[in-house]
Formats: sequence, C-alpha cells, structure tokens
Amino acid sequence: MTQRSESLDQGEVLQHYIEFWNAETPELQRSVAGSIFHEPLEYHAPVGVLTGAESLIEFRTQFIDHMGSASLVVRRTPETHHDRARLLWEIQLAGGESFASGTDVIAFTTDGRICSISSFLDRAPEHFPHQHDPED
Repeated sequence: MTQRSESLDQGEVLQHYIEFWNAETPELQRSVAGSIFHEPLEYHAPVGVLTGAESLIEFRTQFIDHMGSASLVVRRTPETHHDRARLLWEIQLAGGESFASGTDVIAFTTDGRICSISSFLDRAPEHFPHQHDPED
C-alpha cells in the first residue's frame, strides 16, 4: 500500500505568504518562508526575475530601506483552482497612502508549497519605468 503525503492547504499557505511580505524582520520572513516555499522558488515581476526565498527577503529589505515601513494588503479574497492562485494586492506605505497595486499568480507544488510567483502591476507607482503600455 502506498502512503499518500499530506498536502498543505492553499488558503493557509496564501495567508502565510501575506505574513511573509508583512514580516518586520528578515528572520521572521525566513521562518515563514521555510514552511511555504519550495526551492528554488521563482519570482517573475516587472522589476526582474528573482530566484529563491532569500532573494525575495533582500528585495523587501531594499524596498523598506528606500520607502520606509509598508504593508501588503489583500484587495479581495484570493481565488484558487487546481495548482494555481490569483492574489490581488496593494502596497500601503506607513501613512496609509497607496504605493502600487497588482496581482500575483501563484503556482503550487503537489505538496502545496509555492514554487512560482508571477507578479503583475495593476497600478504602477508614479514614474515607475516598467508601467504596462497597452501599445506594446
């Protein structure tokens, strides 16, 4: 008889994904990352392609160092089907002002961990060089 491994709940993993982006320190991010990410994690965004949880931690650290405190806020309940999820988010700065909004398309492994994230900007920050151009 083959033993079936338990898969993580996608909804819970997505909650931890939000916690990852909102964790106040790289150490807290690492503790969350270890339970939800499959390495090598791939992150594709207009700013570039990052590989591995450590790259995402560094990306957030650089953002916070430049912009100050910020949080990722979910704009509506994430949608899931099969091994994919769509998460609509907004980045709010410390004063509550909106910095940007976007959509992450997240892929899960068979055990329920996140293996790939494709991030799209729905509303880019002002003067952002990678704004989507409908003419392209």
